[in-house]
Amino acid sequence: MTDFAVDVTRISREAHRTMSAQPATGPTGRLPEEQVVSVLNDVIATEVVGWLRRTRNALAVQGTGERGIAALFTDHAEQGMRHAVAVAERIVALGGHPNFDPDTLAQRAHTDYSVPGEAALTTMLARDLRAERIVVASYREIAAWLGNRDAGSRRLIEALVADVERNAGELAGAVAARTGTPGAADPAAAGPPAGPHDS
Repeated sequence: MTDFAVDVTRISREAHRTMSAQPATGPTGRLPEEQVVSVLNDVIATEVVGWLRRTRNALAVQGTGERGIAALFTDHAEQGMRHAVAVAERIVALGGHPNFDPDTLAQRAHTDYSVPGEAALTTMLARDLRAERIVVASYREIAAWLGNRDAGSRRLIEALVADVERNAGELAGAVAARTGTPGAADPAAAGPPAGPHDS
């Protein structure tokens, strides 16, 4: 069985390298567009990898009688792909090129694809919840980094944060409904949510 694991140290190191690799602002006081595009392309990777993971989870749940949970995973997956397209459109507006290269998606994503093999449904939900919390922390830091230096991209990331926070709430509710303990989580997902730039 492949265990769920997120290399937060790697993500933090690479994300900070991208955001500090060039001057803080260009001649107009804005962030260099190529730097913003690089960060946004990592967001695309995060959303596409999330779509893959949630779609796999939805398919795994089908046939178990848990139609509501399968629909939840499917809804979150579809939303993730809409996020990826919206970010890609923003990249194009900045004059960049969206990167959907499958060879590098997993390396650039802020969470891993790794999914449990025959894990219980509660474990599957809790691990996806942890991934969502990591994404929220990551995107919040990106939004703060963008600030007023690229307000358009910041507003887009903030909208994604709002969606992911709602998803996390739904997942937390589903976990609590199965454990009888509000906020309960699988041991693999326990502890405060770790942001990819927080380690």
